[in-house]
Amino acid sequence: MHLPHQRGPLHDLPDTPEAYDAVLADVAEQALARITPEGNLEHPDCVDDIGDTSLGVTSLLGLAYQRSKDPRLPEAVLSSLRFHLRERVYTDDNPGYPNLRVRNSGLPYARYTLEAGAHPIGDWPSTVWALLQLVNVVETASSLIDDETRHELIQLGHGYWRWLTEATFFNPQEAGNQAIGCVVGGLMLARQLPARDGDTVRERALRLYEEKIRAHRVRDRGALLPPEHGGAYDNNYGPISLSFLAQAHLVSGEDMFAEDGDTLARYLDARLTTGGFDNGGPRYSEQHSGFESVLGLRYFSRRVGSDLGRYRGDTRWGRHAVKADGGVDGHFAWMLIWQILHSTRWHREPSTAAARHQLRAGTVSVAFDDRMTPAVVEAGGTYYLPAAVNRQHGFGPVTDGFLLCRPMGEVRVRDLSADGLKAKLVTKPVVGRDHVLRHIRSLYVTDGTHLWLTVAVERLPGMPYLLAGLPYAADDGDRVRRVAAGEVTAAGELRLTHPESERTDHFDARSETTQELAAFALAADPRGYGNPDQGWRHLVASTALEVDPAPGGPEDLHVFAVRYGPEGPFSPEFELGTQGLTVRTEAFTAVIGEPAGNADGEPELTLHR
Repeated sequence: MHLPHQRGPLHDLPDTPEAYDAVLADVAEQALARITPEGNLEHPDCVDDIGDTSLGVTSLLGLAYQRSKDPRLPEAVLSSLRFHLRERVYTDDNPGYPNLRVRNSGLPYARYTLEAGAHPIGDWPSTVWALLQLVNVVETASSLIDDETRHELIQLGHGYWRWLTEATFFNPQEAGNQAIGCVVGGLMLARQLPARDGDTVRERALRLYEEKIRAHRVRDRGALLPPEHGGAYDNNYGPISLSFLAQAHLVSGEDMFAEDGDTLARYLDARLTTGGFDNGGPRYSEQHSGFESVLGLRYFSRRVGSDLGRYRGDTRWGRHAVKADGGVDGHFAWMLIWQILHSTRWHREPSTAAARHQLRAGTVSVAFDDRMTPAVVEAGGTYYLPAAVNRQHGFGPVTDGFLLCRPMGEVRVRDLSADGLKAKLVTKPVVGRDHVLRHIRSLYVTDGTHLWLTVAVERLPGMPYLLAGLPYAADDGDRVRRVAAGEVTAAGELRLTHPESERTDHFDARSETTQELAAFALAADPRGYGNPDQGWRHLVASTALEVDPAPGGPEDLHVFAVRYGPEGPFSPEFELGTQGLTVRTEAFTAVIGEPAGNADGEPELTLHR
């Protein structure tokens, strides 16, 4: 089976003017065939996230007319605008909506679901989306709209803004993408309002960003990020937030949007594998966005100088939102408009700068979590996740069922490049069940094709082994395929084990259950509302690569040696001397300094072919 949402890299989609004109022409044909006598452009199957969709298609038709002057489009634009103003603007409170600060305000809002009281919790983001669609219509269809209609639309937009910022609590779902989107809507609306009102809305939007979003950022892997549904980053919504930050900077020119976007972009670059695979988040584990991410990834790929477009998006949504039949849905249409209008092109080369939470060269990459334990290992086109044993997750030595990977003190990191090799040495103090403090030294070396992992620790009791990952997925053309094995070689005995229990909290990679589905099954709340990251932490055991200590290691140490990638001879040698631990393989020689390190306490590392 293939992972359903992780498909091709987004920078592989053609983004020339001609390609975008073809997209708009297709949207126009679908819209003209669909539009009802009342002017409705909604997809017939649309139920949820409906409040902005007809208006979204209208905005696309406005841009299509700008570029093609198709004589069939003006009447469709005006008819659909009249439909929205007549049928999709609500001013009576939605029964059951829990986040109102002012009841019976009479201010307009958009509904997530049209039926009164059916799902009111989604009305806040739906109103953000309607505001964004509206300001885009005013800008893209300006030549088709008379002054009276334009005034009515702008007043409606002002009403949406007041409902979002006065009648309700701001950002009630604690969703960074929605909150930044609201700020962008205010900034764009401000340009259309009379000067006094526009200045007030702009100032309010900037203040909301600083006080309600920026001041509440969450730290992960050394970066401060806009919180997303209660977590630091979601691999579906995080890149969407990046697009909103790009638009906020383009519209306002305010440095804080660029600075925060740079931080988010560098964070994303560090967690993203070379092949573009990523997983994890407080809302969706593996559901990747498509066209919604393009503007941010493209804009900030230039700013930070890295190939962020390698992100594997859901290319079924590569151009615009669609329903199951492939038909256009106007949801989030402004993102397509923005990426068409902004001329920044992709930066396609990887960054050469070392990043603390990443090791990357060629087709090999390791993304590290906050504890400097691998979150994803990529080699030979296969992706390995942290395995689980006795409710403990990670990569590291295991003794008597206890996984040694959680630091008890400062984690030291040393990056080194030499002779076409890249290396990262991670030194962390850990404490086992016996309360003994030990120093684990993990050396990661890559030549761009293989990844060598050497882990050294003071001699352990019992029969220790190295938990070396959960083989989970592999590249398969423009898709990602679920797997249960990979190309791995070890100096000691290597085993691929699977949990014997079929309970939900035991994950067998041979099953067709995805990580996301397993995580939601373990989450406290329903899928789409529960936190899959928290759910996954309840995992007791998983498929795991287990590696015994390498033979011939120093008497006082347990040394584990693994190579990920194409198979071949692998007989590493280890020698403990006054300079530290020497590691010799078929590809390199490395010397890992003693745990005390140099005079600054930093780990020492030398490396050569």
